[in-house]
Amino acid sequence: MRESTGERPFRVATLDNGLRVVVAPQPQLHRAHVALYVRIGSRFETSERNGISHFLEHMLYRGTPRLASAHEVNLAFESLGGYLYAATQADFGVFSVTLPGESIAAATALFGEVLGHPTFADIEIEKGIVSEEILEDLDDEGRQIDADNLSRKQIYPSHPLGFTITGDLARVRSFDLAMLKAHHERHYNAANAVLAFSGAVDPDRVFELANEGFGAMPAGAAIAAEAPVHTQKRPRLSIVENVSSQTELRVCFRAVPESSAHRPAMDMLMRILDDGMSTRLYHRVCDAKGLCYDVAGNFDGYEDDGVLDFAAGVQHARTSVVTRELVDLLCELARHGPTEEELAKARRRNAWDVKTTFDSPEELAGFYAGGLLFDRFETPEARLAANAAVTPAELRDLSALVAQPDRLNVLAVGLLENDEDKRLADVVKGFRGPG
Repeated sequence: MRESTGERPFRVATLDNGLRVVVAPQPQLHRAHVALYVRIGSRFETSERNGISHFLEHMLYRGTPRLASAHEVNLAFESLGGYLYAATQADFGVFSVTLPGESIAAATALFGEVLGHPTFADIEIEKGIVSEEILEDLDDEGRQIDADNLSRKQIYPSHPLGFTITGDLARVRSFDLAMLKAHHERHYNAANAVLAFSGAVDPDRVFELANEGFGAMPAGAAIAAEAPVHTQKRPRLSIVENVSSQTELRVCFRAVPESSAHRPAMDMLMRILDDGMSTRLYHRVCDAKGLCYDVAGNFDGYEDDGVLDFAAGVQHARTSVVTRELVDLLCELARHGPTEEELAKARRRNAWDVKTTFDSPEELAGFYAGGLLFDRFETPEARLAANAAVTPAELRDLSALVAQPDRLNVLAVGLLENDEDKRLADVVKGFRGPG
């Protein structure tokens, strides 16, 4: 068993079947949290089975041999004081419930039952529900118009990281009981999962509960991810015509993976770029130049790659201007780095956020479980120390690494008329990096 030696206690242990369990008690809270994190998602799928991880997430709550329907499953959890939560990402899935501390024993047993013994009832009903979800990203002609989905396909054209998480209508309609059982067996096992407890829990007791509820989970075999190969040679531009009030713009740079030595610098770079309306991104594009109502910067990190993503809804005729501002913003940081004042503010805000992690059982469980799931375990205190040590020179160097023509991918979903498409192409194709 691994235990903390600092003031914030946590414990990590491995059950006999290989399932890793992390417990982070927060005795000051009045709610408890239990979550199972699983290596599953669209990046582990084939094109023929794209969307099955997300569909399986829906089907797990459709019933067990004892609880015959989705209604009975939800009623059982809600009667204990909580609500079920589930989400599927590109490379992991999470299933969790937060409820009163006195319900943690019953909830853990119920969790093990639901996740370990699904009956996959009402497949056709759930296909209809998931199809409605997929339709939200399509236009009236059935074309994909979701900018986030399209931008990932642009960045990863021949890799599963470019798949949509939900799949498409035809694939979802093709899923059957045998496929679901096989996918469940492949991913929902001890080798591919981490069980996390946090909040108002007794560490000794929840390890016993973990063994009772999940000790019979099959050991399984760890799922390996296929790393994307970087073959891009020049900037990419995609324009998807869509009649709408604004153009959805995505300006993306291939960045660094979560496992990179640059990861602390990436954390701090995102705070320099977009950590409130006083930081560079919003101030420059919105406050100072009034080019759009809102703009956001995000970092999507994977175990073997990453994407720095700028997103904005802009007037069609301003698409090229906003794109130039965004690439110039990163290039300026690559040439000059941040100011000491900017970095000091970013360090303070990072420290505040780390402290608030200890107020949230959901965030704390996710922090520890994610580190274990992807073999990069650290404590929040260690993350804070690494981020605080980042220098202006490291941020400048990271910006220069990322702001390169062979890393730039620009997507515009909208109606670019009066040669705006040509102006946008000139900006993108003419991008030469920070120089």
